[in-house]
Amino acid sequence: MNLLKILDTFSDDKLYTSVGDRRSSFSQFGKVGKGLAFAALPFGLSALSNKANAADISPTPSTPTGALQLALTLEYLEAEFYNQGLDAAGLIPAADQAIFAQIAQHENSHVAFLAGALAADAPAIPTFDFTVGGAFDPFNDYPTFLALAQAFEDTGVRAYKGQAANLISTPDLLTYALQIHSVEARHASQVRRLRSAMGLAPGQKGWITGNDRGGLPTAAQAVYDGEQNAIQAGFNTSSVNNGSAGPAIPASAGPESFDEPIDTATSVTIANLFIV
Repeated sequence: MNLLKILDTFSDDKLYTSVGDRRSSFSQFGKVGKGLAFAALPFGLSALSNKANAADISPTPSTPTGALQLALTLEYLEAEFYNQGLDAAGLIPAADQAIFAQIAQHENSHVAFLAGALAADAPAIPTFDFTVGGAFDPFNDYPTFLALAQAFEDTGVRAYKGQAANLISTPDLLTYALQIHSVEARHASQVRRLRSAMGLAPGQKGWITGNDRGGLPTAAQAVYDGEQNAIQAGFNTSSVNNGSAGPAIPASAGPESFDEPIDTATSVTIANLFIV
C-alpha cells in the first residue's frame, strides 16, 4: 500500500468541521492509522525496531530506526503546533483556516504512519512549550504563529534530507520518508508565501534564498545556515548564465536551486527549544 493512499483514506473534511470533532477524529485516526501504516510496510521491515537500538536517536540516529524516531519527534512537534493553533479561537483568519486544517491533517497522518512503522520503539510524545518560556505568543498572535510555522516546516524539509544516509540501506523506508519530505516542502512553500503576502516578509519566495531567514528572529538562523552553499558536486551553481541568449541569471539562483540537509545534532537542537 502506498503511503499516499493511506493519507487519502483519511482525506475527509469532517476531520476538522469543529474543534471537538477534529480532536476526536484525530484520536481515532491515530489508532486506526497506526495499524494501517504498520501493515503497509513491506514484509521484514516491521521487524526493524527489534534489530536496532532505540537509543540511537541520541546523539545520532545511525540506524533506520533512529532516523524514523527523529522524524517522528519532529512530526509530533508540527502536529501538536497546528492542532493547538486550530483550537485557538480567533487566531487563524477565516481565509487561512482551510489551509492550516489541511496541513494539520497531513501532519497527524505522518505521526500515525511513523508511529505505526516504529511500533514499540516509537518515542513518547514530548511535552511542548511553543512559547519557549514566554518568549513567543504564537496562539494569540497570528504573525508569530506563521513565523514558527515557517521555521518548523523549513526545518522539517532539511531534516528529512539529512536522514537519507541513515535510511539508504532500507530503500522502502527511504521511499516513504521521501514521500513525506515532498509534502513538507509544499507546506513550507505555502507558509512562506502567506507570510510574504501579509507583508511579514516582503518579497520572500516559496523557497529559501541564501541563508536568509525571512525576518524570523535571530534564534531561527540555525534553520537556514548552510543554505547559501553554491557548490554542488564541485560545480559552482552561481556561475550559470544564459550568455547572449537572454537576461543574466542572478548568482543567487544557483544556491536557491538546491536545498541543503541539516544534520541530526542541528535538528535535535532546534526541536529541543520547544520541548520541556
